[in-house]
Amino acid sequence: MQRVLCGTLLLGAAMIIAEPPAMAAVVNGNMTVSITIQAQCLIQTSGNLNFGTNGVISANIDQTSTIGVQCTTGQTYNVGLSAGAGTGATVNVRLMTGPGAATISYGLYQDSARSQVWGPTIGTDTETGTGNGNVQNLTVYGRVPPQTTPAPGTYTDTVAITVTY
Repeated sequence: MQRVLCGTLLLGAAMIIAEPPAMAAVVNGNMTVSITIQAQCLIQTSGNLNFGTNGVISANIDQTSTIGVQCTTGQTYNVGLSAGAGTGATVNVRLMTGPGAATISYGLYQDSARSQVWGPTIGTDTETGTGNGNVQNLTVYGRVPPQTTPAPGTYTDTVAITVTY
């Protein structure tokens, strides 16, 4: 009887060990991942244009600034600059205003020779470009020409930057 009991236990143990594991079901599928990029341009940076501290304005005072534009790759754009906020200003003669409403004239240009005025009219006086997805820096060339020097003080103007795309 011991042999039979021992054999039964061994047979039972073998059945437990030899029993196949429970099968897990596997199902595969897919998901779609997408993004839609639309045409866009941003003004990422715009540095101030500071002509420094000067006395009598008897010669040209030249300075530069930078505008950083970022557009989607392949997107064409135009960057325009307003005439500024000075009363009576035009894109050819912009005006910084100071004490007692006195003004100092200046110009903004697209080129280092300061021969191409930078204004807001597309096809006439704006800077054009094509986006590459990165920030593209455009240099603004400024000039205060010789002129009758007004009273001491700080003279300022605000020029609007417009990117059309």
